[in-house]
Amino acid sequence: MTPSMTDRRGLAAGWLAYGLWGLFPLYFTALQPSGAWEVLAHRITWTFVVCLGVLLWRDELGTLVRSLRRPRLPLGVGVAGYLIAINWGVYVFAVLTGRTNEAALGYFLNPLITVALGVVVLREGLRPLQWAAVAIGAVAAGYLTVAGSGLPWIALVLAGSFGLYGLTKKKLGASLPALHSLAAESAALLPAALGILLWLTLTGAGTFTVDAPLHPALLVLAGVVTAIPLLLFAEAARRIPLVTIGLIQFITPVLQLLVAVTVLEEHMSPERWTGFAIVWVALALLSLDSVRTARRLRADRRAAALEPTEPV
Repeated sequence: MTPSMTDRRGLAAGWLAYGLWGLFPLYFTALQPSGAWEVLAHRITWTFVVCLGVLLWRDELGTLVRSLRRPRLPLGVGVAGYLIAINWGVYVFAVLTGRTNEAALGYFLNPLITVALGVVVLREGLRPLQWAAVAIGAVAAGYLTVAGSGLPWIALVLAGSFGLYGLTKKKLGASLPALHSLAAESAALLPAALGILLWLTLTGAGTFTVDAPLHPALLVLAGVVTAIPLLLFAEAARRIPLVTIGLIQFITPVLQLLVAVTVLEEHMSPERWTGFAIVWVALALLSLDSVRTARRLRADRRAAALEPTEPV
């Protein structure tokens, strides 16, 4: 397969993954009258079922079980699982309560939070443009808090939980493939998810049987809806440069914001638009830095390849 074909397939997978994530508000809105807790529990449960089915079909369940015998790996997987559960739960809550635009803000802020975590936790150094981007992002959060008469907690929790999730995965290293990781994380969350569903059933608050068969089918599809974009993303990450992924990731919050404003008809105040604009300035600087750094690294590699080697 030629590199250009590999790049095209990787780009297609990346665009499709981030595009699907960007359209998630339409799916979660269709799950009403289910509440956020019920949607989260079904999403975890059916994601586990889908992953288990694929692992059995590929005959990879034993490989996953053996992998989880490594020291500290189950603990890391559990921490990652609960961090992504927080992210999923708050995101669904935002969509179901008419605050999809705040969720979009969270995913715009996520790259800035990730960079900040790199400094605070991993003691990584930042380049000038990265420092400027983080500082402008902090200004945006402060402005939205003051002008919006309240801390944008949904955006901050979404960005923070996903940033910590990525940090946890980085600490784990390349321990598990994407499917194995999702299976292990959903397995760690499964007891809590089943407990929530049992409690909803016993209290009569569950909605699984409402509007059958459409509503139950939509809830069951949560597993497939969760797994497909993640596997597409894994394919993209394998085929295209990280800087490319970093740039196309903004498809998701852009689509979320468009859906919020045009389809879900959420109100956006002038102050909120101003806050978004400040964040976009920060992201433009961060993207510029990424592109410049990638070009410099490619130039350095080409120069190193052209250097004559001494004869042995």
